[in-house]
Amino acid sequence: MIGRKAAGFLILCLIFVALVVWTRACVMNEKVTKNDSGYNYLIGVSQPNLSEPWRVAMNEEIQQEVSRHSDMRVIFTDAAQSSEQQAKDVKKLVGYGVDLLIISLDDPVALTQTVSSVYENIPVIVLGRGVTGYDYTLYVGTDDEMIGRKAGEFAMETLGELGGKIIEMQGLAGSPTVEERSNGFREAIHNSKLSIVQTMNADWQRDLAEDLLTDWLKDQPEVDLIFAHNEAMALGAYRAVQKLDRNDINIIGIDGVNSENGSLQLVSENKLTGTFTSPPGGKEAIRYAVDILNKEKGIPKKVILRSQKITNQLEGKGEPRVTHSPAPTLQEAQSPIVLGFAQVGTESGWRIANTKSVINAAKEAGVELLYENAEQSQDKQIELIRQFINKKVDVIAFSPKTETGWEEVLKEAKEAGIPVILSDREVNVSDDTLWTAYIGSDFREEGRRAARWLMQEAEEGQSYQFVELQGTAHSAPAVGRMQGFKEVIQTDQNFTLLESLQGDFTKKKGKELMAAALKRHGSAINVVYSHNDDMALGAIEAIEDFGLRPGKDITIISVDATKSALKALSIGKLNFAVECNALLGPQLMKAVKDLSEGKELPMKIITAEGVFTQESAKMALASREY
Repeated sequence: MIGRKAAGFLILCLIFVALVVWTRACVMNEKVTKNDSGYNYLIGVSQPNLSEPWRVAMNEEIQQEVSRHSDMRVIFTDAAQSSEQQAKDVKKLVGYGVDLLIISLDDPVALTQTVSSVYENIPVIVLGRGVTGYDYTLYVGTDDEMIGRKAGEFAMETLGELGGKIIEMQGLAGSPTVEERSNGFREAIHNSKLSIVQTMNADWQRDLAEDLLTDWLKDQPEVDLIFAHNEAMALGAYRAVQKLDRNDINIIGIDGVNSENGSLQLVSENKLTGTFTSPPGGKEAIRYAVDILNKEKGIPKKVILRSQKITNQLEGKGEPRVTHSPAPTLQEAQSPIVLGFAQVGTESGWRIANTKSVINAAKEAGVELLYENAEQSQDKQIELIRQFINKKVDVIAFSPKTETGWEEVLKEAKEAGIPVILSDREVNVSDDTLWTAYIGSDFREEGRRAARWLMQEAEEGQSYQFVELQGTAHSAPAVGRMQGFKEVIQTDQNFTLLESLQGDFTKKKGKELMAAALKRHGSAINVVYSHNDDMALGAIEAIEDFGLRPGKDITIISVDATKSALKALSIGKLNFAVECNALLGPQLMKAVKDLSEGKELPMKIITAEGVFTQESAKMALASREY
């Protein structure tokens, strides 16, 4: 009898286990459309800590934006200031089956491999503070070097001609955010009467900043200003100076969170001298996450949000003052929308492809395009923009010939209430609200990627001498590509720059410059780094005329990756090309349409781009559009 009962119980157990396994198999194999909880997508959010008010605000933005989507759910984790724990949190989120990971970092160096591993399987959005490398789907954040530079300018404005002594309170040592904010600040105060007397790393934490400053300020009476890299450390600085009764010390922070006891409140109460907003980016991250999960086309690589300077000079309602009025947005659009586009010229194959992309995209989008060619003349380009203003177009877009010289005409456009979009090149003006958005490449990152490949391919212990062929003087691509390449290559003493020659992005000039360099240096040249394909193709001809083999005797690296360059790669005459996407038309028209719908554009929309070796070029050549 007992044996029968035991056997019966065993059979029931086996049936139950079989049902559980069958049910789990059904769930595992079910397509992710609608599950029992009623959502399509599960998003994981990994935070390094929630002690910073800025990160709390980021999570609140994410949660608020997710609540607009009934088919989406989000899981948050807090690593409590431990990189090791954050790596475990990410692994846990992946184990939960998240469809997309949003991660914000304190220590990007420690988490880079973790992010790269996840990116191999699911989309990854890096939010707020950047990660080293390029292994992610999208980065949403701010231009930290620009914020640092603005903070430096504000420090000079605050302390005046007499100057003063500054403590710089940094975040985590080695973080790209720290380096960029510090570089921008130091660049701004260079050659001024301001001096940094002490640099501290408080790891973004309020209490650590308070403790470090309290100890240091006890014996250092001569300090005029503290520049804190984030809000939490600015709050720590405020507590330290209060404790020591040092209310004479100015404090400048970054983040600008609008919360109780946040930096905006402290600025309005004259407890902080000023702050620079660093938008958390939570709502933008979710908006792009929806597009990524729905496999929309034209997803950018980076979205840079606009920062604003907030001072303790109050507005009429007692609110802290924003020093510049916002960039123009489209108030009432015509039907169809009228876009005035002032192209810089037709100097290269890339530029011709870019023009075609804009014209075709305008037709498809139903946008009335007023296209004009400035023929490489800044004066003509300014004249064309003024013509667009007089015609009262809805939006103006242009590709600036150089970075400087646009202040006056952009002020005219802003006064007319016309949004201005910068296409593929940036400008350098004192007020970045004179333009609404930039769409294009990260030129400095292009230079970095070129240098990283060269260092990776170099033989250990071998010395190399290289020539650089620059683009048009003072143009954004030339400046950025030169800076990015130099930033990386100068870390390796095996590479020596023989000459950096000023070109103009044309094949003719590239050939001319390379021929002259070969006469001076001959076979001592091991590498040529060209700022674009056309100059590289000209250099190839000069090298062949000199009797050397391009791609073998001399390694050649270029930027753009046009079809002509891919052909040169495929036959071994070019060694490496960094892509600069010319097909910006669809993204430009999307931005114009977003403006017409009353949407606020991010400050910069950086396109997704690849790199090409000789092998990968062969596979990509047939499908290359330009």
